[in-house]
Amino acid sequence: MPVINERHKELKRRRHRKKVYAKFKATLAKNPTNDERRKIADKLRKLTPAAEELIERWGL
Repeated sequence: MPVINERHKELKRRRHRKKVYAKFKATLAKNPTNDERRKIADKLRKLTPAAEELIERWGL
């Protein structure tokens, strides 16, 4: 059974975040309500430590 090293774990997390970001951006493109924007911001905060920068950049 192969062992996954730290680099592979990091890449897996990064790829997952990229997919999640794409979903959030697609939702934001559809003119979401303020409640939906708040939910996305909360999920971003749980997903990454750089969330505040993303929230500011995306205009949430």
